[in-house]
Amino acid sequence: MERTVGELAALVGGVVKGDAGKRIGGACGLEDAGPDEITFLANPKYASKVARTRAGAIVISGKAPVPSIPAIVVKDPNVAFIAIAQEFAATVPGPKGIHKTAVIAPSAALGKGVAVGANSVIGEDAVIGAGTVIHALVYVGAEAKIGKDCVLHPGVAVRERCVLGDRVILNCGTVIGSDGFGFATVGGVHHKIPQNGIVVIEDDVELGANCAVDRARLDRTVIRRGTKLDNLVHIGHNSVIGEHVLMAAMVAVAGSVKVDHHAMLGGQVAVGGHVTVGAGGILTGQSGLSKDLPPGATFSGTPAEPHLRRMRALAASHRVERLLEEMRELQRMVAELKRKLKT
Repeated sequence: MERTVGELAALVGGVVKGDAGKRIGGACGLEDAGPDEITFLANPKYASKVARTRAGAIVISGKAPVPSIPAIVVKDPNVAFIAIAQEFAATVPGPKGIHKTAVIAPSAALGKGVAVGANSVIGEDAVIGAGTVIHALVYVGAEAKIGKDCVLHPGVAVRERCVLGDRVILNCGTVIGSDGFGFATVGGVHHKIPQNGIVVIEDDVELGANCAVDRARLDRTVIRRGTKLDNLVHIGHNSVIGEHVLMAAMVAVAGSVKVDHHAMLGGQVAVGGHVTVGAGGILTGQSGLSKDLPPGATFSGTPAEPHLRRMRALAASHRVERLLEEMRELQRMVAELKRKLKT
């Protein structure tokens, strides 16, 4: 599938500088794009790469110099390029209709256009919304409710009574509604505490591969609309993750945590139980949070503390060796003065 630069500009509301008739067959980054592909420049620090790109066209902002190749000038190149890249995105093949090996309970309700792949299981009284695609080897438990136009990739499990909103995407191996980590230790023996709650995932949420969202002990574990989780993220029981939160890979959130809207958690962040991450708060990679994070604050390190304070402490630690050497030199000078005074 090809598009002209002019057609792509019309798609994103941009202005063409150069040959609007140039035909484009794909989208790629600055360094890897070829002559029949379009690329983009969103960060000025990569501007030097524009002169070396082999791309056939580029998306830029009005502040960027106009290059020698055809350009689409837009307000936000990053957003515009997303829309353009979607034009060339390959369609992921999925099941059509109901595969003959799928096991669907007679009491389950499937909406119009639902597709169910090979060897998937849908339990009693489960409800699947119209247009939802369930790939091979997916398990949907009894009384689970899945909204419209969702995609459940191979190996996903949505346990009993859990709820997904519309347009939810669960990538391979993700488990929704496994038991929360709850045990009472009596006489040195760990006794399992029943986990009778559910998980509720609202509209337009996407979870990466091999995520685990634990069901609540009594009520609900919640992920609110628009939130995106990377691979290998764990959400503990009774936690509430707000709207449009971003979590990078290997984040671990303990039980009864509240993460407010638009917070961002970097890779390998650990959040202790019963704390709150304020709205718009940022935890940088490998941070360990054990107390509340104020709204809009950026914390880093373990234990997590304000980022600037952490950076100052780190910079100071790099000067310790020099300070020690200066201290040893002063000690040598003092010792020499003492020796001379005695003589």
